[in-house]
Amino acid sequence: MSALPAAVELGLIYAVMALGVYLTFRILNFPDLTVDGSFTTGAATAAVLITGGTHPALATLAAGVAGLTAGVVTGLLHAKGGINPLLAGILTQIGLYSINLRIMGGANVPLLREDTLITPLRENGLLGGAVAIGIFGAVAILVKLALDWFLHTDTGLALQATGDNEAMIRSFGVNTDRTKILGLALSNGLVGLAGAGVAQYQGFADISMGIGLIIAGLASVILGQAVFGSRLIVISTLAVVLGSILYRVAIQLALQVPWLEANDMKLVSAVLVVTALLLPRWGVFRRVGALRSLRRTAATTTTTAGGQ
Repeated sequence: MSALPAAVELGLIYAVMALGVYLTFRILNFPDLTVDGSFTTGAATAAVLITGGTHPALATLAAGVAGLTAGVVTGLLHAKGGINPLLAGILTQIGLYSINLRIMGGANVPLLREDTLITPLRENGLLGGAVAIGIFGAVAILVKLALDWFLHTDTGLALQATGDNEAMIRSFGVNTDRTKILGLALSNGLVGLAGAGVAQYQGFADISMGIGLIIAGLASVILGQAVFGSRLIVISTLAVVLGSILYRVAIQLALQVPWLEANDMKLVSAVLVVTALLLPRWGVFRRVGALRSLRRTAATTTTTAGGQ
């Protein structure tokens, strides 16, 4: 399997995780660090169930539920326990490290001889080709569309309002504690699903596979929205998916530089996040941002004039 197609495939699988990160960081305005733990929880749950004879699809769904549960714990610690958001996520993440070891019964669980959702693609030599990329892309787009739909429901709008102005939406009678718990649960549920997908793709679940993953999620969100825009929810979520692909491809290209090693991946990730944060301040991107703002203002003015 060639490197770049594999990077695109991984980018599409990780896009589900990035959409979960987008839900907390961009929509809910909650800096959730549970991700590093819930990703491994999803991978560990799926791997153990698959090796125990459970159908891979059911094992993957169970991984999503396990991630969802982790998000609920973080939400309860913050909303009901009054613990700082960052600290609540860190506490859950630390606790999950031991729980994940318990789930796996060790540091890793191999899946190389097990039937997984990826097995048909691998056995037919489709990995690293257009068919596999198309399948992974379809799954990522389906998750994106489901998230788009949810965010336009009454509950989703309440979730957005909680992130925008918690005091205001609370004055309208919305229970913001519930919306935060729901948002964190959905976010980590997506992260757990991504963990299960990555474990089946790579052929193993490992206790360290989630370490520093929040950087990858943030890089996907920030990089994607810096390059592709974030005006509407539909555009923002698509930008996150494309950002995840762009991030993985950038990592792969960086690791092909002779003086960089696999151990430098975290450093490369940090540099990519910094670059993404600085992109809007650079010449062409600044002009693009200004043009978007002008178009938004013009559209608002036209709508107002039409209403009068």
